[in-house]
Amino acid sequence: MAKTKTVYFCQNCGYESAKWLGKCPACNTWNSFVEEVTKKASAADKNDWRSSGTGKASSTPKKIEDITHEKEQRINTRSGELNRVLGSGLVPGSVILIAGEPGIGKSTLMLQIGLSVKHKVLYVSGEESEQQIKMRAERMTDIKNPGECYILAETSTQNIFQQIEALKPDILVVDSVQTLHSDNIESAAGSVSQVKQCTAELIKYAKETATPVFLVGHITKEGAIAGPKVLEHMVDTVLQFEGDRHLTYRILRTTKNRFGSTSELGIYEMMGSGLREVSNPSEILISQKDSELSGVTIGATIEGNRPLLIEIQSLVSTAAYGTPQRSSTGFDARRLNMLLAVLEKRCGFRLGLQDVFLNMAGGIKVEDPAIDLAVCSAVISSLEEISISEKACFAAEVGLGGELRAVNRLDNRIAEAQKLGFEEVYVSKFGMKGIDPKKYQITIKPFARITDVFSDLFG
Repeated sequence: MAKTKTVYFCQNCGYESAKWLGKCPACNTWNSFVEEVTKKASAADKNDWRSSGTGKASSTPKKIEDITHEKEQRINTRSGELNRVLGSGLVPGSVILIAGEPGIGKSTLMLQIGLSVKHKVLYVSGEESEQQIKMRAERMTDIKNPGECYILAETSTQNIFQQIEALKPDILVVDSVQTLHSDNIESAAGSVSQVKQCTAELIKYAKETATPVFLVGHITKEGAIAGPKVLEHMVDTVLQFEGDRHLTYRILRTTKNRFGSTSELGIYEMMGSGLREVSNPSEILISQKDSELSGVTIGATIEGNRPLLIEIQSLVSTAAYGTPQRSSTGFDARRLNMLLAVLEKRCGFRLGLQDVFLNMAGGIKVEDPAIDLAVCSAVISSLEEISISEKACFAAEVGLGGELRAVNRLDNRIAEAQKLGFEEVYVSKFGMKGIDPKKYQITIKPFARITDVFSDLFG
């Protein structure tokens, strides 16, 4: 008979202790230990997805040159954006964790993939009934000729694996991992030990059967994935589904990927019939307007392998309460303060008593320093109330000395601007090496200092 014991787990990193500790020795977090009652499972049952054991022989060490492998055959998910984020498809035996805020569209995306992919899919839901999932599937009118998608409303991993052995699906979707519970652990569903145990069983199943598994995860109010931090280390890929529930666009980012790049992103539009892929995101990130406005510029950025043109909006006004405000949405506030200091010190603009508000249109978050010049130009445009041509875009980093620094993959940025009909692009002259202006139909304006750009823009 299995013994029960009481242990303490760190909610942040999953560190296990026999007694309560005020500070976690692993991650140095205070007051993060919670008490849980666990059942000590036998060695044969631990992390096993079948009660009878796998019967797999223990592995032996091999020299790295003696190991042979074949190129993995990736599964087409029938979603170009998801394929791009995963690295050109779904790898057999991989475990993908997708997390996001409530109502952002995680379940809709997973059900949409399950209905459109041409493989046998088992969709396990611990949050919704079969009737609720059926109602959502009927709203997805864009899905033509749905494949084999089976629905199972269950939370016990032992019952789930019984159905898996009977059905033998090609893809498994679990929504969500925080609702699962294993009989090997006596704590409540969603606890640190239950999440670790259930995830370990699913990972063991995925690796031994070469079946890809999608895990939908909750997030905390701070925006981190709920459960122990070790959950993100256990899986192969971690996807973040971002966006404002009150806006229509959703961004799928990769924060970890063992089979591809971590800098890719996919963009979807939430509609009544499901999620629509946005093949040309530059068009949705640039708002349509019938007149030129001050404080608005277009910056060329790179996300993964995809060039994007985004609209930067700035508003500069006199501080009404003495202390000026510095507020930015979608852009690093500390970098904004640095750029404002450069404008004041190197260019002579008086911004110390001005409120400065900055916004990346479309709800996207940008960390690429190549939009520095676009940000500075938008701020000065709003300060001087002089509009900038809507046919001009910017791609350069601004240094602390007021110099324009070169950015990577400038040719891709210029080509994207030309494709969308822009007539001129402001860049750093130090990044023009290997760039032939004659092969582009767009006018390329290289400058060395930010003051030279302002002289050309505002006279």
